[in-house]
Amino acid sequence: MSKLKDFKITPENSHYGTGRRKESIARVWILKDQPDRLVVRVDETGKEYDLKDYVQRETLFQKVIFPFKVTGTEGKFGIYATVKGGGISGQAEAIMYGVAKALLAHNPDLRNSLKKAKLLTRDAREKERKKYAQMGARAKYRWSKR
Repeated sequence: MSKLKDFKITPENSHYGTGRRKESIARVWILKDQPDRLVVRVDETGKEYDLKDYVQRETLFQKVIFPFKVTGTEGKFGIYATVKGGGISGQAEAIMYGVAKALLAHNPDLRNSLKKAKLLTRDAREKERKKYAQMGARAKYRWSKR
């Protein structure tokens, strides 16, 4: 299999943003010269995938490119992202937040449209921890009187 990343990322041809969601962290670069390039590298395995193949569901892919649609820059940038932690859904949303921050680094004038779409506010919902003497975070073992 040939490597998908056959290009060099430099400050002249890219902008960087970090996105986080649940347990996932995505380091995202948007590439000016390569609008057809959508690559994801998974840190746990070190493998690279085409973004559409990696996120599998069309709804998740639409989430990833949502910041481009909001700002009207669809088809003008490529994406190179490294992700770690969490599942595919959390990673896709982390990439989405990273793309929004990278677009903001590219053009600060896009701030209003990104803020209106709530793409600059991190979704802070996390998994609640399991408590001792309970089945899970909220569920409890059945209580017996005798």
